Amino acid sequence: MSRLAGLVRGDRHRGAAAPAGFDRRLIAPLALGSVLNPINSSMIAVALVPIGLAFGAPPARTVWLVTALYLATAVGQPVVGRLVDMYGPRPLYLTGTALVGVAGLLGAFAPTLGALIGARVLLGFGTSAAYPAAMQLTRREAERTGQDSPAGVLTVLAVANQTVSVVGPALGGLLIGLGGWRAVFTVNVPLSAACLVLGFLRLPRDARPAGARRPVDLPGMALFAATLLSLMVFLMDPRPDRWYLPLLCAAAAGAFAARELRTAEPFIDLRVLGGNLPLLATYLRQLLAFTTSYAFLYGYTQWLEQGRGLGASTAGLVLLPLSASALAVSGLTGRREAVRAKLLVGAAVQIAACSALLLLGSGTPVWVLLAAGVVMGVPQGLLGLATQNALYRQADPARIASAAGLLRTFMYLGALSASAATAAFFPHRADTAGLRGLALFMLAGSALLLASVLPDRSLRTITPRKA
Repeated sequence: MSRLAGLVRGDRHRGAAAPAGFDRRLIAPLALGSVLNPINSSMIAVALVPIGLAFGAPPARTVWLVTALYLATAVGQPVVGRLVDMYGPRPLYLTGTALVGVAGLLGAFAPTLGALIGARVLLGFGTSAAYPAAMQLTRREAERTGQDSPAGVLTVLAVANQTVSVVGPALGGLLIGLGGWRAVFTVNVPLSAACLVLGFLRLPRDARPAGARRPVDLPGMALFAATLLSLMVFLMDPRPDRWYLPLLCAAAAGAFAARELRTAEPFIDLRVLGGNLPLLATYLRQLLAFTTSYAFLYGYTQWLEQGRGLGASTAGLVLLPLSASALAVSGLTGRREAVRAKLLVGAAVQIAACSALLLLGSGTPVWVLLAAGVVMGVPQGLLGLATQNALYRQADPARIASAAGLLRTFMYLGALSASAATAAFFPHRADTAGLRGLALFMLAGSALLLASVLPDRSLRTITPRKA
């Protein structure tokens, strides 16, 4: 018990008593660390054009600044999460946030676009530690206090991420106005420093978790990365001349499965994961939910500008109610887990929102467009919280960080699937016919999401455990 008490010291005084409840001093470093990824994902949106002008690069090349972060984070989250499970959250959190500062400096002085893309890759890996660390520390606090009620803490993380995603483009525009596009990278230096100070002072300096001295499954991680990268690169631009990428993905996946089933200490224990059908269902729901969410974000926004004829700034304002609705729903419902209810309501409202898109046209009044955003914000505020809480209950406690990282990977797969669908339905321009085709695609995904929830009896048993 003395070791568990030491997990939540918020200062470096050895005589400090551990709080009886969740140590709220942990929230600041965990929340700040977890927003490093969304703030870098969103700020870059307004920097692509000035970066392209600075390096004489077309959009087809500058888009890799977005893609590089997604690829690195999708691979890095479960890999770093596994290391968090093995070595504890503190060293990985501090290492990851330090990499963010280094990447910020590299971006600020990058002489070429290639170097800038390299800085984004480093950012992706650096920002991969905080969320798995937060999930493991939340689990440890529950074990220490015997009060297994993490919904409020997890809601803080979710709302912080949503808020930063909303204000990120505006912050990026402000930074570019003050110091040019390099300021978008430089801002990571003070953010990294703040995380390092808070992490050093407040994260527990505990011994390695039990079994941490087991070997790291580097071949398994490499095969997992090869599987994921080949799949994601194909999804980004699925063309016939890239036929070899699905084959490479299948070959790497087969080798990965064979490796993980044979090794004594696998990176991802496929035997345990394969027997945990509720967790597999949660990963599927994460994929379906975020495919629809990102398809709406990408497709609806383009249609507002090209199909409805709104200016870029006006289209951005039309999307504000979506963000406000998602934040309000998350804040109001976050303290109650209610996983099944959130999934059911979120999927049903998502179906309604996708159906409404079929009725939109070039002459649709602006107030109807605003209302569509409000409705779509409801599932965005419910579904992410529901899958996050479901994973917390369903995952093996000894592998909670790597399981949480894999949940984020399925979110990024949803984003890339949505991007590919948007390109398919808008081959030349974002017209109304393409929007309706995309709406049917989103409607099918939302129906599958609802169909995966209705018969799942395991969701009825997801409740906070009593001490």
